[in-house]
Amino acid sequence: MVLDAVASPHSKRNYARALDDLFAFCASQPLSRELLMEWRAGMEALSPSTINVRLSAVRKMVGEARRAGMIGQEQAASLTDIPNISQNGVRLGNWLTREQAKELLAVPDRSTLKGKRDYVILALLVGCALRRNELAGLDVETIQQREGRWVLADLEGKGRRIRTVAIPIWVKQGINAWMTAAGIEDGRLLRSVSKSGKINRETLSDWAVWSVVEQSSKQIGIEHFGAQDLRRTCAKLCRKSGGDLEQIKFLLGHSSIQTTERYLVSEQDIEIAVNDNLGL
Repeated sequence: MVLDAVASPHSKRNYARALDDLFAFCASQPLSRELLMEWRAGMEALSPSTINVRLSAVRKMVGEARRAGMIGQEQAASLTDIPNISQNGVRLGNWLTREQAKELLAVPDRSTLKGKRDYVILALLVGCALRRNELAGLDVETIQQREGRWVLADLEGKGRRIRTVAIPIWVKQGINAWMTAAGIEDGRLLRSVSKSGKINRETLSDWAVWSVVEQSSKQIGIEHFGAQDLRRTCAKLCRKSGGDLEQIKFLLGHSSIQTTERYLVSEQDIEIAVNDNLGL
């Protein structure tokens, strides 16, 4: 009931994980405001954003229960009156330098079918700033020509926002090599590859995308690095090369320029930091 009320597959997974955790914590105890506050306190090791997403899942569940007549208005108000965790400042996140990005793209063995596919995964993440679920669900039919160049046309992203993303030439070359070798003409662009090097009928999950990024980044000595970090890398490199902030917003599919500014942490330069030249 709760998950059916959520449109985004990404949100569905996060909400399902949150509610599973809550039910395990509650065991057979009835849900109460006090119990929810105790549950929230027990998540102190998690980031504020993760905790707040889990609290949102609870509010959604309580709201659906109230609309279904399972609980009253007063009880629902008490259960949803759990404050979010405040977060001051902006997380820098993680990203690669241009040299590191080139090193990462050189990791897949492009003489093999799996290597060609893995290269496309990395190239689309760092070259087109896709989210991993967008990449996993990418259809060949999305690749179209607009205004004389190749694009990912009418891509539906977070919040069901539609955007069109330009494909750099080097990324398109990698896609062409993969599609030709794999014999893919339509349907999902990315497919699973068996250990024997054969294409399976199964499409690739977003967790498989995550695994490719994690394993590849480990090979260049970087731990705890994910697809979101490659998306941020693309945005950072665009900005450093003089990219317009408004155009980067369109690339990322953000709803506002303020979101893009927070994403880039554009006010802070840690490469040439203000405290590097203190004369001490």
